Amino acid sequence: MSSINTNSSAMLALQSLAATNKALDTTQSRISTGLRVGEASDNAAYWSIATTMRSDNKAFSSVKDALGLGSAKIDTAYTGMNKAIEVVDDIKQKLVSALGASDEDKTKIQAEIGQLQEQLKSTALAANYAGSNLLANDDNATPLQIVASYDRASDGTTTVNRISVDLTNVVLFNSTGAAGGLLDDTMLVDVTGADDTTIEGFLTDVETALSAMATGASSLGAAKTRVDMQTEFVSALKDSIERGVGQLVDADMNAESARLSALQTQQQLGIQALSIANSNSQNILSLFR
Repeated sequence: MSSINTNSSAMLALQSLAATNKALDTTQSRISTGLRVGEASDNAAYWSIATTMRSDNKAFSSVKDALGLGSAKIDTAYTGMNKAIEVVDDIKQKLVSALGASDEDKTKIQAEIGQLQEQLKSTALAANYAGSNLLANDDNATPLQIVASYDRASDGTTTVNRISVDLTNVVLFNSTGAAGGLLDDTMLVDVTGADDTTIEGFLTDVETALSAMATGASSLGAAKTRVDMQTEFVSALKDSIERGVGQLVDADMNAESARLSALQTQQQLGIQALSIANSNSQNILSLFR
């Protein structure tokens, strides 16, 4: 039915065009942002999950940084420990050479041992990374704590877990100059005028120190391996979470591009339909002129 008061065809065409324009705006937004869920109004559940996962991924980035810092500290200490073991081995050789030696030779040997002892201190003090020194420390009872993970339980509660590195057999000297550390007894070695029994006692002290240092090096090596494994896991976990977020909120660009072309065509047809409906109305009105 044709009516001069109501142009039903034009109203329908306008409604269709409005719906097409709204869908076109949505598609253009998805193409420009790359997201099909860019805000809570798009999909509240997915947006909430994605927001939480993105937040956790930022925390994992900090965890990865902490692991990298911890790994560097351990690696520095491990390098210093191995060098210190080589120096203590040299001291042991000098002590063996002092057995049965003349007092004059013992004096010369002690001069060499003194230089090696100073080298030990230099090695320990140089094993410093970012203000942290595991070999020259004033507290070998407190382990090194490295942030290793950020875990979220099903009820939403979060916990931060750490890798603990025992320093009992790692600290070589007390950084304050007080007693303490694996090499205290080794630094007291002085073969000047010492008899063979005394020198053999020094050798026992050195062997004890070497055994403890080997244990410390093994502990550092094992800790380094664990930190590296955790770093790889956190890196893989970050990638997995990022992929998971993408699956929830990313737009399919191929599909959106195809939809854009279709909607642009629909928009053009809708404009034509509205124009035709308005023309029909004008034709009816012309009959009464």
